[in-house]
Amino acid sequence: LGPAAPCSSHYALCNASASGNIEKVLLLLQAGANVNGLNRFGRTALQVVKLGHSALVEALLDKGADPNALDPVQYLSVTHDAAREGFVDTVRVLIDHGADVNRVDQHGNLPVHLAEREGHQEVVKLLLEHTADPRGPNTRSELRP
Repeated sequence: LGPAAPCSSHYALCNASASGNIEKVLLLLQAGANVNGLNRFGRTALQVVKLGHSALVEALLDKGADPNALDPVQYLSVTHDAAREGFVDTVRVLIDHGADVNRVDQHGNLPVHLAEREGHQEVVKLLLEHTADPRGPNTRSELRP
């Protein structure tokens, strides 16, 4: 990685994660890239991961990626993103690695609300098994405890 590795390796890690390149991600992590290092937009490799690549998500989490880090602009967790997009396997991996499914976004939405709104019933079912109060602060939700 060269002399600039401490600064540039997490940028490379974020780029590999965003493109879904698990081989490169694993090589960079093995070479010492900071799994929670930020790219120029203030996001970690997990926050920019190509959703749907649950093996890649799991590899990052196994190396210590923070499943509860919030996006610096939209204040969403990766669980919110994966739930909204319907990636049930990714949501399951996040839950298994300590993701907080009871965390609300800036509009009072839990991940389950976003999955419900988009019609991802399999994700809704999974999240309901782990959500303390499915209504949360979002009073418009049709979900019931």
